[in-house]
Amino acid sequence: MLNWLSRLFGGTRRGLRPAPHIESVALHNEVVWPNLAETEAQSRVYQSSSWVYVAVSRIAEAAALVPLRVFRLEGAHNERKVEVERHPLEALLDAPNPYLSRFELFEQTVGSLELAGNAYWFLAGDADGVPSGVPTEIWPLRPDRVSIVPHSEHYVRGYLYEIDGQRIPLEPEEVVHFKRWHPANDYYGLSALDAARVAVASDRAMAEWNRTTFGKDNGVPAGIVSVKDYISDADFERLKHEWRSSYGGPQRRTAFLRGGTIEWKNIGFSHTDLDFLQGRQAHRDEILNIFGLPVGLVAENATEANAKVAERMFIERTLWPKLTRLGQKITQELLPFWPSDGVYVAEFDDIRPTDTSVRLDEIRASYPVLSINEIRERYYQLQPVTWGHSPVGANDTAVGARREAPLHKQPQQNGANAADETATNDEPEASEPAAKSALDELGRWERFALKRHGRMGGRAFEVRTLPDEVAFEVSAGLLAAETEAAVREVFSAARASLDADVERMPYLPV
Repeated sequence: MLNWLSRLFGGTRRGLRPAPHIESVALHNEVVWPNLAETEAQSRVYQSSSWVYVAVSRIAEAAALVPLRVFRLEGAHNERKVEVERHPLEALLDAPNPYLSRFELFEQTVGSLELAGNAYWFLAGDADGVPSGVPTEIWPLRPDRVSIVPHSEHYVRGYLYEIDGQRIPLEPEEVVHFKRWHPANDYYGLSALDAARVAVASDRAMAEWNRTTFGKDNGVPAGIVSVKDYISDADFERLKHEWRSSYGGPQRRTAFLRGGTIEWKNIGFSHTDLDFLQGRQAHRDEILNIFGLPVGLVAENATEANAKVAERMFIERTLWPKLTRLGQKITQELLPFWPSDGVYVAEFDDIRPTDTSVRLDEIRASYPVLSINEIRERYYQLQPVTWGHSPVGANDTAVGARREAPLHKQPQQNGANAADETATNDEPEASEPAAKSALDELGRWERFALKRHGRMGGRAFEVRTLPDEVAFEVSAGLLAAETEAAVREVFSAARASLDADVERMPYLPV
């Protein structure tokens, strides 16, 4: 055994080599074509199952609402991301083709991934038929019409788009293939419907049984009509005919026995006997859980707290991983069409909710060890400033070194501390005492914060004289303030801090 292994591996360690199994994988899959009819059937399930429709449409529509942006990586180790304003990729996604919007493109893409486990984009060039170096249009392809052609060297030789018996060959660089992980398939993704097949079929069967029960002429349960007294054949047939015409129907099963007085025996099951409502609710919960949609988002008796927890779980554990899958695939296969001198990535906005109180505690704990610039970059993704090399809790010597630094606008925040674009700030007079100027400015900031509470947009309040640690505490506190009373408490604490140290010199905020 050891000798055989030694001969197989050569006995010497060599450098890395190309993947040796690609050819075998391609040969294995050459004769294995996807069952496109089954993929088409999955789309029909979406049309006929209420809970599948709810789950897929909620996920697809939520994903289509999230903006995608292009960033350039900077720094020695590409550790800093700088947004690229209006990258050509963003313009293309905003108008994928003359008949499709951005929302519709991503809705169809995510929906196909949920139903079929695969989604395909065809990248088209110029409309005149002239080959173009960059895509000018994106056309989503129906996954029930696409087959992958394996290649022994390049893994994928191309794609076949089949419609009405016509097979249209597509080159690998023309197609972007999004897929979910499939443990037993080398080329195609796994649909969530495959895992939910039994639950969906059972739920549809129960819904159909319910419809049949309450449909036309089906209001009487199945049973046996027993005629104990002897009657003639003619009377017996007449009795059966009259019973079925009045109480029966094509779906009703009624047996007739004769030999005595007429007696009815119910042999069917009622909704109560079958625990019908609980059964359908169990199927609903199973289907929604398979798709990653928390029941709290659709449950009629969910409290507000439960709904918020369900929404957070949906965003963090379901929606965000799907957006990450799309963003990385777009970075890998679409961004290289636009040559650049750096590293670029496409990412969706991080919509994951954060625990504000925990985040503020973490920021406060970093005051003694992180500089203002480090805090700006780590927690707010802002550029460094010339006066931000010292920690927030620096001594007066370090503070004095920043006193004459040029004025900078405070970073814009969403929420209570944002002011209207048309709003103005009163500049403090140079002759005013530092403490009085700081208190006056704190009052102006409080009025703006109360005015803008609960509104989004606008520009940030421009701090001029407040000490940077006070301004930073106010900014952080306003992020967590959910009521006007909480806003006032933030400024009350800031005034107490100023009163405790009236000798502070005016300098710039974080």
